[in-house]
Amino acid sequence: MTDRWARAEERYRQREADRRYRRDDRAWGGQNSRDTRGRTSRVVGREQDDWDDYEDDTTVIPRYTDDMEPPEPVVERRRAPREQRARVGRREAPEHEDDDEYEEEPRPRTRSRRSSRVASRKAKERKRRRRTMWLFAGVFVLLFAGAAVFAGMKLVQSLGSPEDYAGPAGPLVVVQVHDGDTSKQIATTMKERGVVASTGAFFEAAVRNSNMNSVQPGFYAIPSRSPAAQAVSALLGKQSRVGNLVIPEGRLLHDQFEVGTGKRTDGIYRMMSAASCIGVGAAQKCVTPEQLDAAGASADLAALGVPAWAAQGVKDCPDRTRQLEGLIAAGTLDFDPSGTPEEMLRQLVTSSAKAYESTGLLQSGGETKLSPYQTLIAASLVEREAKPQDMGKVARVIVNRLRDNMPLQFDSTVNYALDRTEVQTNDADRHTETPWNTYAMSGLPKTPIAAPSLKALSAMENPDPGTWLYFVTVDKKGTTLFTDDYKQHQKYILQAQQSGILDSGR
Repeated sequence: MTDRWARAEERYRQREADRRYRRDDRAWGGQNSRDTRGRTSRVVGREQDDWDDYEDDTTVIPRYTDDMEPPEPVVERRRAPREQRARVGRREAPEHEDDDEYEEEPRPRTRSRRSSRVASRKAKERKRRRRTMWLFAGVFVLLFAGAAVFAGMKLVQSLGSPEDYAGPAGPLVVVQVHDGDTSKQIATTMKERGVVASTGAFFEAAVRNSNMNSVQPGFYAIPSRSPAAQAVSALLGKQSRVGNLVIPEGRLLHDQFEVGTGKRTDGIYRMMSAASCIGVGAAQKCVTPEQLDAAGASADLAALGVPAWAAQGVKDCPDRTRQLEGLIAAGTLDFDPSGTPEEMLRQLVTSSAKAYESTGLLQSGGETKLSPYQTLIAASLVEREAKPQDMGKVARVIVNRLRDNMPLQFDSTVNYALDRTEVQTNDADRHTETPWNTYAMSGLPKTPIAAPSLKALSAMENPDPGTWLYFVTVDKKGTTLFTDDYKQHQKYILQAQQSGILDSGR
């Protein structure tokens, strides 16, 4: 009942409003005008008494008073262009509305312009990026193409065999292998000297020969225009090494002969002559000892490689054939035998001077008061007079006797100027005055008397501390006794005579 009465009350209020705002159907164009739902309106004048079936469809224009709220304004929507709907996105229309009646609300005009400018800027940016990308791509393609061409050329070269001589080989040439040279560096030297046709051919042959690791620095005589394999074999052959010189400690420039036996001890010049030979048989070429002796007497000391610290002493030498004595060191040396005798000597003197200076020769003399050349002279005396274990003591005897202005009286200085030598010299030899005889003169000899070892040189640079003034070897084992008492020294001499060590061969 409640709902029924509520509907009746509502129809009552509506009927009262209709009477108050009755319209003239004729003014509205007929009695059968249709409302927005398409239904036919009933004539306003008809009233029905049936409350249950009453339905008033009369359309009227409402009148509004101040105490009534105005209806919400109807916003007219315009249909957005199809392109803009596609870009912005279409909202989903209600299911009961027709698709044609649903309209998108357009964006403000200012926002559309801003979006257009942003889109234009982004398009330019994309275009610029594409242009940069194509530029880098072009550079990469060029680099890749260049690398491919280079790699192709290398591949073609590697696939082909390196140039090589077919033989027969030509005359011998001298090739130097430096300390630390690799197979590739040796191959370069071989190519430059005309031994092989290409470095590649020699390197390939060297890699196949495991004995290449045994090649020593020095000079080698190898046939020119040799096939690479033959050049490697020649380099490894024992006969190919030339200009290799091994000088024993205490050796002189010239030959020496023993008293009694006449046994010859080869001098440095003769040893150089044997090491200078190139080739075999009738084709062999050697420099002679006489040629080296003549070259060593040259007044052009710079051409002979004489160091500055020895130049004045060499100039003062009374015998030009002995002026290079001691300047060629004991040890293993190499020289190029294909050069002139002067060039050979220069190489040996230069390398020896470097070896001497490595011991600190130029900085020595503070305690001994000797110049570098005087130290070299004294070291040659130590080499000839002492065993290795006694070198420091003999060096001290030399320093002490020079300081006391005593003659050195070394038999080695007497023998140096003799044709025949022996351990014990006689009175006649000791009284013969020479620039080297320390029995007949005070001080040091004019030049070194032998090739000193680096051990003897170091001993002379730093003598053992002591007061010794005398020493003598008392047996054939080389036992040497030192003292600063002359009477005790005479006893040691008697002991040496009893052992036969001081017997003369004359």
